[in-house]
Amino acid sequence: QSFKLLGFLDVQSVPCARESVLYGSLGSLVVGLGHFLATSRVRRSCDFAVGGFICTMLGYWFYCRYNLAQQRIRQRMLKEGMKNKMLFEGSYLDPERKQTGNERNDS
Repeated sequence: QSFKLLGFLDVQSVPCARESVLYGSLGSLVVGLGHFLATSRVRRSCDFAVGGFICTMLGYWFYCRYNLAQQRIRQRMLKEGMKNKMLFEGSYLDPERKQTGNERNDS
C-alpha cells in the first residue's frame, strides 16, 4: 500500500522520504516534549514541535539524498570499470597483464 503525504508525495516510491518523515516525527516529539518540560507552555511547545519536525525532516532528507547521489556515482564508476575490464582483458592495454620486453618496444 502506498501512503501519500500532503496528497502528492508518495512516501514508498520516493527514496529517503519514509525515513525523513519518521526521523522528523521523532525530532518533533523530542523538541516539543523537551520544550514543554522546560517551560510548561503548551502553545509554544507545539510551535517548537512543528519547527523541530521541519528541521529534522529536511536535515535528514538532504543528508540521505547526498549519500544516495554518492552511492549512485560509485555504482556508475564501478560499472564503467567492469565494462573496461571486460573490454581490455587479455589485450596489451590490460593493466594487470605483465608486459614483456618485446611488447614494450612495439608500443
